[in-house]
Amino acid sequence: MLHLSARSHLGGASNPLTLALAAHRAAGRPVWDLTASNPTTVGLAWPAEALAAALAAPENTTYQPAPRGLASARAAVGAADGVDPERVVLTASTSEGYSLLFKVLCDPGDDVLALTPGYPLFAHLAAFEGVGLRTCPLAWDGAWHLDRAAIRAAIGPRTRSILLVNPNNPTGHYLRPAELELLAELGLPLVVDEVFCRYVHDGPAFSARARLDLPLVVLDGLSKRVGLPQAKAGWLVVGGPPALADPLIERLEGVADAFLSIATPVQHGLATLLADAPGVGQAIQARTAAHLAHLRTVMAGSPVQVHRVEGGWYAIATLPQIMDDEAWALTLLAAGVLVQPGYFYDFSQRNGVVLSLLTPPHVWGEGVARLRQHVEALVA
Repeated sequence: MLHLSARSHLGGASNPLTLALAAHRAAGRPVWDLTASNPTTVGLAWPAEALAAALAAPENTTYQPAPRGLASARAAVGAADGVDPERVVLTASTSEGYSLLFKVLCDPGDDVLALTPGYPLFAHLAAFEGVGLRTCPLAWDGAWHLDRAAIRAAIGPRTRSILLVNPNNPTGHYLRPAELELLAELGLPLVVDEVFCRYVHDGPAFSARARLDLPLVVLDGLSKRVGLPQAKAGWLVVGGPPALADPLIERLEGVADAFLSIATPVQHGLATLLADAPGVGQAIQARTAAHLAHLRTVMAGSPVQVHRVEGGWYAIATLPQIMDDEAWALTLLAAGVLVQPGYFYDFSQRNGVVLSLLTPPHVWGEGVARLRQHVEALVA
């Protein structure tokens, strides 16, 4: 008899928005997709020749297994991020980075703490490792911030780490240096995902890499940094005093040695890809900044309120409370506009929707205009 693990079960039927979108597209109706966030399909893709050249090193014909990643590749990360290469562990993605960390920090039945609204994949990544996920809401008083007392209260006897995204996905707010210090005092290692950290809008921007003296691990990778999710390269930078960092690195190396997942060509090409990152990042920064400014201009004086965006690729729009976020998403889809309802990210207030600032410009302009028109028509 076939037995399937409970931890690999991702849920039941598709949500109503997914089903409605499939029906909408099957009927051949147009969709102005304001959720597009794949950097390779929104008009920002790398030239094929440049990418091929970066991955064409003659050394690729030789396999030299290195659990933490080739020394040259770790040196490339160290030079780009201003960190000690000996503190770097390469992975095939940040998701794999989380998987390694959960294996090393947690035993089955332990848990980790994440903040909400937040990254929806955390629950699945933790479950796949037999690890529970606790959550704690971010505080909101017109701006997002951490509530240390609430976080302390949310920590359980088997909580082994606190997960942070900086800037948060999707609220777009950065950690503050004082918040990071206060969290470190709680006595748990901090896992700080900084894939969006370089895309600054309202700021102030802050990177946990500035505090590698604290017990934390910073995650980053090529997916957002260089707009190359298909290159499959991420990394961990382990902070903290040697007495804490060295055993963690040793355990990570041991687990990574069982998988050796990051491909040789991308390791040899990492220095070139990171050297070209500023140009790619500038294109992403320019688009997301222009889209955010346009969104604010279009929604000025309308029933749609746009939240402050300190950094990242996303914007949150609060809609009138005549229906909840799922109903708003469904009715907007009927008008041809696709948004993500806030409950996808565990928003407690159910009248917010999430928009991707990476959306192609021609789709963005029409979609945002239709969003305002449809909301105004319903509240008139």
